[in-house]
Amino acid sequence: MITRTRPRRSPERASPLQETVTAALDDMKAVNVKVLDVRGLTDIADTMVIASGNSDRHVRSIADNVARKAKEAGFRPLGTEGARDGEWVLVDLTDILVHVMLPRVREFYGLERLWDQGEAAGAAESKPGPKAVPNPPSPPLGDDQSGPPKTTKPRTSRAMSRRPAARRPRPAT
Repeated sequence: MITRTRPRRSPERASPLQETVTAALDDMKAVNVKVLDVRGLTDIADTMVIASGNSDRHVRSIADNVARKAKEAGFRPLGTEGARDGEWVLVDLTDILVHVMLPRVREFYGLERLWDQGEAAGAAESKPGPKAVPNPPSPPLGDDQSGPPKTTKPRTSRAMSRRPAARRPRPAT
């Protein structure tokens, strides 16, 4: 079976759509703009652009400006999500996903750490992350060396717990 793949652009050269998006972000004074190349990580997009706004109104207007400028340049946005709340707005431009969010939301979700392949590969090889837990040691083998020691205490289910069930008060007659 032959699988067709679309040709990929070289990462050194920005596409016209990417230039349009970054220009629209600059026009609206988006804060901390980061462009991530995610070609080797996912098939849903080639590039993710992550930017911040100073308020929910600023976030919405940045996303609206990106969609409007893309339409003017001839690129049709597939959709916009999150514009109602304004904390995190996603603009889907097929090959580019634009995430515009408040700084606290951006810090909480950490999309840069999730999708940035350069930093993630280097950090994973050098040391484990803060939530990484080493595998626990295996339990010692029993006297006959056939497996873990047997426990004599039977397990009880929640239904067999010691606390009685809550009683409902009887209605007064």
